[in-house]
Amino acid sequence: MTTYDERASLSDLTTTAERVRRAVEGVIEGKPEVVRLSLTVLLAEGHLLIEDVPGVGKTMLAKALARSIDCSVRRIQFTPDLLPSDITGVSVFDQQRRDFEFKPGAIFAQIVIGDEINRASPKTQSALLESMEERQVTVDGHSYELPSPFMVVATQNPVEMEGTYPLPEAQRDRFMARVSIGYPHPEAELRMLDVHGGVSPLDDLQPVAHAHDIVKLVEAVRAVHVAESVRRYAVDLVGATRQHPDLRLGASPRATLHLLRAAKAAAALAGRDFTLPDDLQALAVPVLAHRLLPTAQAQLGRRTAEQVVVDILQRTPVPDPSAQAWRQPPPPAHQPPGARRL
Repeated sequence: MTTYDERASLSDLTTTAERVRRAVEGVIEGKPEVVRLSLTVLLAEGHLLIEDVPGVGKTMLAKALARSIDCSVRRIQFTPDLLPSDITGVSVFDQQRRDFEFKPGAIFAQIVIGDEINRASPKTQSALLESMEERQVTVDGHSYELPSPFMVVATQNPVEMEGTYPLPEAQRDRFMARVSIGYPHPEAELRMLDVHGGVSPLDDLQPVAHAHDIVKLVEAVRAVHVAESVRRYAVDLVGATRQHPDLRLGASPRATLHLLRAAKAAAALAGRDFTLPDDLQALAVPVLAHRLLPTAQAQLGRRTAEQVVVDILQRTPVPDPSAQAWRQPPPPAHQPPGARRL
């Protein structure tokens, strides 16, 4: 159902998101597009994978995003000896009660920072599958719900680095977007020396939003209108990855959902209550590329998944704006403001 009184909610969303953005950018120098994508994933109820070489600020970005919101935060350092029960929790026998008592693991937080996730074994990595998709944890036949909002921000070194395990396809598919921070510009790196040279800016970072604010903003994002032609455009983009000759594994239907949810969040951050094809195009690479597997021939030709997504964007026809309006149609004249419509 869609409401017609979302203007105030979108205004609150842009105001709150701007405060969070400024707070995070005070820690991460010269990477506004990375910070904006992180906020987009948060409001789209997704999970973020930050992949890059060591020392460029992956963990710093995750911590800054977590500290800017007044909510519960847990950090998990993934190592080869980390056990699945360390993440999900374990049932311990209570001698006094003569019964088993569940001890929650580190996953029971609103924002979970998984540092160097690909240094843990595949068995331990799989402990995140249920929590990331269903937002619950099942231990000894009992299911425990996770708090809301819930977001996993994981960092990862490139798979060719020593001592790492590549994330399986099922794990990568649960991350809504992947982002690479990259090296800063010389000017930004020079400012970083001034800011970070003495005291870490994380020490002075105070929360600028509350968890219940984020929950309300997520509800506002859900109400963003998506025209039929825009939904069909998302299906066409994802469907093209399953037929591209340079890919041996295309994107899943979950990727289509993630692309649409991210586009709605991006539209809301821009102050719009409707999505555009431009929103899908801007997010196609970070949302789709990490899910795709190039063929052996494409790898020999040094053709990356990002290049394939760009090629698909260029070849897929864009909906004609004259064929259907992007905006949500106004309510009927006899319907009072704020009324709901299926």
